[in-house]
Amino acid sequence: MKVLAEEAWLIHGLRKTARLLEMDMAFVIYHNPDCSISRNVVRYAQEAHANPIVIEYLKDWWTQAQLLGLFAAADVTPVEALRRTRSPAEELGLLNETDPEILINAMVEHPILVNRPFVCTSKGVKLCRPAETVFEVLQLPTGQNFLKEDGDLAYKS
Repeated sequence: MKVLAEEAWLIHGLRKTARLLEMDMAFVIYHNPDCSISRNVVRYAQEAHANPIVIEYLKDWWTQAQLLGLFAAADVTPVEALRRTRSPAEELGLLNETDPEILINAMVEHPILVNRPFVCTSKGVKLCRPAETVFEVLQLPTGQNFLKEDGDLAYKS
């Protein structure tokens, strides 16, 4: 399934991103500006001079192929990627759902169901929760402090 999902991801609209990632030129963040964790990830990437391409997935929405590829690349399941709080997951009866097809279809119809932020780089794809997970895929300058939105130290390179 992983190979098929990755092929679907490449075939359905992310070819340019995939080429840029191969050339070590892209840093893509699937972002929700209403989320402090997502805002911190964007800020950390900007401070590390990663020049992120920020995609507000609530505006641009997902396709089934994009979600399959993103989840496969990040090595997460639809169950793991389901946003359980501050989303319609409970009212849609998805909190105990384990069928990937049902979850993916619901996520396509209701993009807020996808947890965020997802980050795609040449070093890998991550669901960056907590926000500090992004440091695993950032190329960091030495001796730089990264602060959270509230001013607390998040990471020191």
